[in-house]
Amino acid sequence: MNVVILAGGLGTRLAEETEIRPKPMVEIGDRPILWHILKHYSHHGFGEFFVALGYRGDVIKRYFVDYAGLTGSIRVDLRKGITTPSDPPAEAWSVNLIETGAETNTGGRVKRLQPLLGRETFMLTYGDGVSDVDLHALLAFHRAHGKMATLTAVRPPSRFGEIAFDGDLVTGFTEKPQTGEGWINGGFMVLEPAIFDFLANDGASLESQLEVLAKHGQLMAYRHHGFWQCMDTLRDKRYLNSVWLTGAAPWKVWP
Repeated sequence: MNVVILAGGLGTRLAEETEIRPKPMVEIGDRPILWHILKHYSHHGFGEFFVALGYRGDVIKRYFVDYAGLTGSIRVDLRKGITTPSDPPAEAWSVNLIETGAETNTGGRVKRLQPLLGRETFMLTYGDGVSDVDLHALLAFHRAHGKMATLTAVRPPSRFGEIAFDGDLVTGFTEKPQTGEGWINGGFMVLEPAIFDFLANDGASLESQLEVLAKHGQLMAYRHHGFWQCMDTLRDKRYLNSVWLTGAAPWKVWP
């Protein structure tokens, strides 16, 4: 099954990092967050990726073109000017890097991929969020309900800890609890090809069209109670790095 990664946005809220590279190339540990996302999908057996490029797409292209040399040993024949990887490919991925326009909206990027995706069910997520969602369970849920689209609903942790009271007496603190019933779209979607009929042009917003599908009773939510975190700000990046450095990052579902 094809997997679409939206990777063309400007990432303005992470301007400290995105002045010279797109947000999917901002690193967690020593690898771009995009790599972490692809590792998650490939662990579940999905390895055909379509990365919708926009802002600084050249950086993403360069990373994957040089991937074998950057991640393994290489042999360089200086006389012939030939560079050959010495190790087997590190990942069994096919990564299609598709230019979808610098100013194109999220839905427009998906629409531009229509000729490549054909008339088959496909998965889609954003290039700036990691999770430990079970992709097989997500897909089974989608196939069972028969609707046009499924999104993964998540409850992000609060930015701040909460104070526990007994009257006016402070009895303790709760460190960054999840926010009650505050479910949001965490990406990790499954979509039927009929979605293309709702995406008119480059200006189409995927998020707005999901609202339209909801009004037509064609959007279902797979509720994920596990880990999910996006990387919108420098604070988010620092948090994800700190979790990764513990050696027990929840989204690292691969061996």
